[in-house]
Amino acid sequence: MQIDTITTLRIGRTAAIRAVAVAAVVGTALLGAGCGDKKDRAGSRTAATVDKHEITVEQVELVLQQQRGLRTEQLDAARRQILERLIDQELVVDNASKLGLERDPRVMRQIEAARRDALARAYAERVGDAAPRPTPEEIHAYYEGKPALFAQRRLYTLQEFAIEAAPEQVPMLRDRLSASTNIAEFVEYLRANGVRFAANQVVRAAEQLPLPSLDAIARLADGQAIMTQVPSGLQLLVQAGSSPQPVSEEQARTAIEAFLLNERRRKLVENDLAVLRAAAKIEYMGKFAEAPPAGTSAPAAEAVAPIVPMTPAFAASAALDGSHTGAGATE
Repeated sequence: MQIDTITTLRIGRTAAIRAVAVAAVVGTALLGAGCGDKKDRAGSRTAATVDKHEITVEQVELVLQQQRGLRTEQLDAARRQILERLIDQELVVDNASKLGLERDPRVMRQIEAARRDALARAYAERVGDAAPRPTPEEIHAYYEGKPALFAQRRLYTLQEFAIEAAPEQVPMLRDRLSASTNIAEFVEYLRANGVRFAANQVVRAAEQLPLPSLDAIARLADGQAIMTQVPSGLQLLVQAGSSPQPVSEEQARTAIEAFLLNERRRKLVENDLAVLRAAAKIEYMGKFAEAPPAGTSAPAAEAVAPIVPMTPAFAASAALDGSHTGAGATE
């Protein structure tokens, strides 16, 4: 299923949720081993020296900030490993400089690209910092407005079918699914007509499903299906079963706040970029002048949700009943 700008929340084993930050707002910083003498500069401490070059504690901490999921007791060991990597980096950089590699045209282009990326990310962060934090009322409203994600959260056992189809085949396949009395009949039709597909059984929590489709999936009874158009064709989800695993507002509050804040930052960056584009004179050249601007060359994925009755028993075994082998299936 296609999701471009909508970010989902994932709830971990402790029933907390992680908020996914938007790439345009939260980016990685450039890393590098600095040069200088052994004296501490204002706001900088030396972690190690390599010949006449120093590596600062700030450089170590910068890399550490990019490590995810570290526990408190792991931090010191992680800092040591990062320092050793920076020492290796400094040795390599020093020898690369002796070979004159910084004047290599390819290296110069990569350095310039990294500089531009760092500046763009820093600008996006500056713009996003103006986003106001959500109020308790807004957090409560988001919780209440997403019952399938929180208060009525469920764990779903799903059969996934990825069906390869050209755009002109989609209406016919959709109609065929609606006319089928069960998923077995539809799968046999795919095989008989040489339609390639792959099937898989998965167990997913509500937050691991695309937000645009979550409410429709939550309304499915066991043995029912939902079909969605994707760039490669169609995706068919058959619900084999589900079990309730609700999350309270108290458990979700921190992550909802972070999620809403990141969404506001993303929108600020998008709006600012739209203003910049409108004020700039952008002219496409060569072959790029013949193609539409990025993002307009392909139609957006169409969400289609026919509810197809099926027997729960078959829905639980359909993807395992030879659908990975034989005519019409991908390996």
